[in-house]
Amino acid sequence: MAVKMRLTRIGEKRNAIYRVVVSDSRSPRDGKFIEEVGTYNPNTDPSTIKFDEEKAKKWLANGAKPTEVVAKLLKVAGIEK
Repeated sequence: MAVKMRLTRIGEKRNAIYRVVVSDSRSPRDGKFIEEVGTYNPNTDPSTIKFDEEKAKKWLANGAKPTEVVAKLLKVAGIEK
């Protein structure tokens, strides 16, 4: 099973807020996920990025592959592989 860290969309129409989740790569974007590891709100100035650092590092150590956007968010938050 390939595990990815990716964004899932929540929030209202034209007011997107995202959760950073760990999920099976075969599941749909807003479908079933294994664990939530953070949130991202691009609507605030500056954008709000919150991670549970312990969970994020645990999943990265266990082989979860972050998408390009999540990798950038992790870098901004100061969480490295």
